Amino acid sequence: MLEGVNVALGVTGSIAAVKTVELAHELRRRGATVRAVMTDSARGIVHPWALEFATETEVVTEITGRVEHVELCGTEGWADVYLIAPATANTVGKIASAVDDTPVTTTATTALGSGTPVVIAPAMHEPMYDHPGVLETIARVESWGVEFVDPRVEEGKAKIATEEAIACAVAREAGDRPLAGEHVVITSGATTEEIDPVRVLTNRSSGTMGREIARACYVRGADVTLVHGDVGPQPVTSDVSPAGDVPYADVRQVESAAEMLEATTDACADADALVSAAAISDYTVPARDEKIRSGADLTLEFEPTPKLIDSIRKRQPELPIVGFKAETGSDDAAMVEAARETLARVGLAFVVANDAGVMGATRTRGLLVHASDVAAYEGTKAGLADEIAASLAVVLE
Repeated sequence: MLEGVNVALGVTGSIAAVKTVELAHELRRRGATVRAVMTDSARGIVHPWALEFATETEVVTEITGRVEHVELCGTEGWADVYLIAPATANTVGKIASAVDDTPVTTTATTALGSGTPVVIAPAMHEPMYDHPGVLETIARVESWGVEFVDPRVEEGKAKIATEEAIACAVAREAGDRPLAGEHVVITSGATTEEIDPVRVLTNRSSGTMGREIARACYVRGADVTLVHGDVGPQPVTSDVSPAGDVPYADVRQVESAAEMLEATTDACADADALVSAAAISDYTVPARDEKIRSGADLTLEFEPTPKLIDSIRKRQPELPIVGFKAETGSDDAAMVEAARETLARVGLAFVVANDAGVMGATRTRGLLVHASDVAAYEGTKAGLADEIAASLAVVLE
């Protein structure tokens, strides 16, 4: 996500500075090169040696004759983006007033003057964050094109955003954003059909693919709505987690196929594209009001559920839709044939065909089936999501 991106990391004197070592590691794990800049107050919380270890580069703790602020964020500077995390109310106020009395604020003024993208992740006590002057200052700096990563307000504190949220914001600011201004709706996860108050019908989808597509579209500038179902059965050792904290999308949590159709229909009212990656139940059953007693023979009568992409297509004939087609035990030719049948029937932009065995896995193999060609991909689901988002950008172009 951040491959080849140079990130200048400004650290100020919030107690959240203790998290910057892991943040620097996370940015680097995602492909970035990181160089840190610290205020004197930050040095009282985390030692520069810790950030030097995390970034494997010398830390800027003062502006010297080397004009480090210009070297990092000047017109021909090293950084692709300047991230200030954590940012105190004091630092944000100084940036708004062009007060340059710390290495972090001096570098910020330089970045703003040179057009280097700036991302700020505030962290402070909640009453400070709610101060009218602080909110006004944030709004003023935002109006200059600075991206703020909203804090998590918990326990009376405006805690620094998650590493995931910060990394996504940095990637979004550093990239070209071919999907800027587009509203993309993505369905993800498994749906669950109730049999009785304790039993359900579901499938093994983890929702990983849909969440990765949502992230990839967000990084490319899109406004993303993620209609997320459940996470299907996974082993206790699995790394798969529910939708949880998804900072890159407006998440609408659903359970059944009917709920997913309703939520997706609503979200698509003003959408520019739909990516239908969810594993939606093909059948439902009439739910019992009371638990079915065990031990007796039981017959369930299945009823087909409406096809989501068919229903959306009927309502919105011109909406670009990307479909998914999962098969079992099929070779590439059979998967392409099945995908092309769906492509033609619903009038899709393209179809991603894969084997159902990848459900719940981190790696995948997929075929991007267009009307006239087929592109094969094998690797991580994040990598496939990048391919899908890039193809979607071409479609919307």
